[in-house]
Amino acid sequence: MLGKHIGIDLGTANVLVYVKGRGIVLNEPSVVAYSANENRVVAVGEEARQMLGRTPGSIIVTRPMRDGVIADYMITEAMLRYFIDKVCGRVRMFKPEVMVCIPAGITNVESRAVQDATIQAGAKNAHLIAEPLAAAIGAGIPIGGPSGNMVVDIGGGTCEAAVISLNDIVVSSSVRVAGNKIDDMITSYVKKRYNLLIGERTAEEVKIRIGSALPLKEVLEIDVRGRDQIIGLPKTITLSSDEVTDAIQDALQAIVINVKTVLEQTPPELASDVIDRGMVMTGGGAGLRHLDKLLMRETGVPAHVADDPMSCVAIGAGKALEHYHIFRRSLAAV
Repeated sequence: MLGKHIGIDLGTANVLVYVKGRGIVLNEPSVVAYSANENRVVAVGEEARQMLGRTPGSIIVTRPMRDGVIADYMITEAMLRYFIDKVCGRVRMFKPEVMVCIPAGITNVESRAVQDATIQAGAKNAHLIAEPLAAAIGAGIPIGGPSGNMVVDIGGGTCEAAVISLNDIVVSSSVRVAGNKIDDMITSYVKKRYNLLIGERTAEEVKIRIGSALPLKEVLEIDVRGRDQIIGLPKTITLSSDEVTDAIQDALQAIVINVKTVLEQTPPELASDVIDRGMVMTGGGAGLRHLDKLLMRETGVPAHVADDPMSCVAIGAGKALEHYHIFRRSLAAV
């Protein structure tokens, strides 16, 4: 038990860290700002996110994770080191044991990159667990028995649906359409409809404030500021929730198809369990208004949003590390 036991949700949009006995101790954007001239990291996490779209040419702000996998190895390692140091302290006698979440459908090469980056960042051992399995554990779903439990994890880069039984994934499907894709669609809609250029932070705020998977009875509105791409000057428009719903239809349809794919591949005995129990939604994307109703309408399976959906994956990773002897055979092999 020497050294801390840490569960990390290494997401495309956010990094959450769970520490045994303390719960979630860190939740910051997976954003890094670095100096192009000096080749050094300037800021990580929330501080770096504040710089998005507002930096001079000498400072580059980037998201080192793309669609749940490492897009920039060196920057990801620097980000992981920063977060591990923040949780464990820069000076420590013992290196921490770390469990990191990865998308269920990634390749061995991508898995190895996550494991290597975590060890280089200061971990004693780096174990990997599939996100849907971690999400189910974190949501408190009883997955130890021989019954079917369905989880739909909608993060920043990927939407993963899986049916789990006996502490392991039976059927899973992943699509690289989730929160970030929804933001991009809002940005494209505003550009096409209003000739207005907006940044990703603005698009995310629109999604959170008025986004909905189904039309709302009371239409919500928000003022959106950006740059007019014709005259090049700042401009403000008013956007409605119905417009956002229309703008993100393609992303919503991809999520629905992904869930249907898993249901179609689920063995009949487990499928009957899923119909009885319903599916549990986790991840930041699960917070989109009426997404649960949309999934229920399209699949006929009840959908429930987990308590604190954002934290489920990180909590599940930490708990899987605590009960390593139970989940050992279910962990991702590299």
